[in-house]
Amino acid sequence: MRKKWVEIKNQVLGKKFDLSVVMADANLMKKLNEIYRKKEGPTDVLSFSLSPTMGEIFISKKATQKDYLFIHSLLHLKGLKHGKIMEKEEQKLWRAISSQE
Repeated sequence: MRKKWVEIKNQVLGKKFDLSVVMADANLMKKLNEIYRKKEGPTDVLSFSLSPTMGEIFISKKATQKDYLFIHSLLHLKGLKHGKIMEKEEQKLWRAISSQE
């Protein structure tokens, strides 16, 4: 995992949270989306909470905004849902990750 991703993961979920990140092809993203979200076609990102201290993120290899999608997934794993609070957190983390580049 990228160093900046590890730092953001630790900030959002804590150092003890066990996270795996998979860069997946469109076929796998499509299959997972259909199985777990009951939606047809591929998606850019999926996150799965496996336990309170463990999760997985699948990001499409073709996605262009991988950093943003990673942040978005972390916040879902933290328990946030789409809305203004999540958007505010995304923007704050996006600024932090962008300033490291």
